[in-house]
Amino acid sequence: MIKIVSPHEAVSIVKSNDKVFFQGAAMTPNLLIDTLCERYTEFQNVEIIQIHTHGKAKYLEFPYADSFKLISCFVGDNVRKGVNTNNGDYVPIFLSEIHWLFRKAIYPLDVAFIQVSPPDKHGYCSLGTSVDITLPAILTAKTVIAQINPQVPRTHGDGIIHVSNIDCAVEVNSPIYTSAIGTSSEIENSIGKHVAALIEDGATLQMGIGNIPNAVLGNLSNHKRLGVHTEMFSDGILPLIENGVITGEEKEIKTNKIVTCFAVGSQKLYDFIDDNPLVHFKEAGYTNDTSIIKQNPKVTAINSAIEIDITGQICADTIGKYQYSGVGGQMDFIRGAALSPGGKAIFAMPSITAKGVSKITPFLKEGAGVTTTRAHVHYVATEYGVVNLFGKSLKQRAKALISIAHPNFREPLEKEAFERFRGV
Repeated sequence: MIKIVSPHEAVSIVKSNDKVFFQGAAMTPNLLIDTLCERYTEFQNVEIIQIHTHGKAKYLEFPYADSFKLISCFVGDNVRKGVNTNNGDYVPIFLSEIHWLFRKAIYPLDVAFIQVSPPDKHGYCSLGTSVDITLPAILTAKTVIAQINPQVPRTHGDGIIHVSNIDCAVEVNSPIYTSAIGTSSEIENSIGKHVAALIEDGATLQMGIGNIPNAVLGNLSNHKRLGVHTEMFSDGILPLIENGVITGEEKEIKTNKIVTCFAVGSQKLYDFIDDNPLVHFKEAGYTNDTSIIKQNPKVTAINSAIEIDITGQICADTIGKYQYSGVGGQMDFIRGAALSPGGKAIFAMPSITAKGVSKITPFLKEGAGVTTTRAHVHYVATEYGVVNLFGKSLKQRAKALISIAHPNFREPLEKEAFERFRGV
């Protein structure tokens, strides 16, 4: 039996100088988090460790912020301001390696806040749609506090926890976070068509969330025998499953299964995931392990960039010195795809920003982080086409990238490339 307590009693376990983990994505336990913030006067210097959460991050706001410090391994919009001020900090780390922070006691966890389904007849609760780094967190934390919610989907795979591993719990009955499906623009649809043309029948896909991944998926209706091994997915794969495009029959790792470590989307997506043995949720140390990824055939990894310089260096997590997101799993899958038999590592992005600034640049902005090195970058796609940088020299790379830049910026980019390389 789980010890059911009030929210205030549950969070009273937290004391000064504790390290507290928050489960994230659609499973963010906001009742526990908000209740902890209400008791901020009872402790100080509580470190919060997370990757990405949804909801209002009160612990970074006045007056609560004096009692908390955020150590984030990824940066979402709700914590972005705090991470770039004195209220928080960011750890540059591959998603595949975050579990070592807990298992090697680099960040020994005192308390883990999670959200789970009610226990089944055998006493097992599901971690729902966010197994990622949550599983290693609860396996190493001294105390586990759960929000039990009947609206949490029961997922197959490794994301289960027995009631004996939960120290206490609070009961809620509320919808989990949902994400609306965006409408792709003409530019995004053009990019989607270019990328879809690179994807072969029988490929294993990794994609993120957003309009460009959805545009790619929307152009795959005539493909066959596709598989999915990814760190996350959203609603975009549902029509392809319904139409028999995604079958997973050619995958080497978990044939016929969709493998992921978290998912975010609509209620329709969660209903599809609920008690569905087709989908296997694993921890990120598994889904993002390059040695596992590369065993699948034709792994096609589709990722994005904030900017790319004319030598191929990718910045995907900062805007200059400003920490915008995080390293995440980009390198895990870019390398896994490159090592996969017939694999393709693809970066897909508009040629310009919403403000009309070229995303293909002579140099990365001052202070920008190199998320993916130029030696790892192969395919780059914009609305103007696709180029493959693999095996190309610096001059050849510059020429190729300029060819898919926005026409308004090609001449100045050519001038910069000529001055830098003394001819292109």
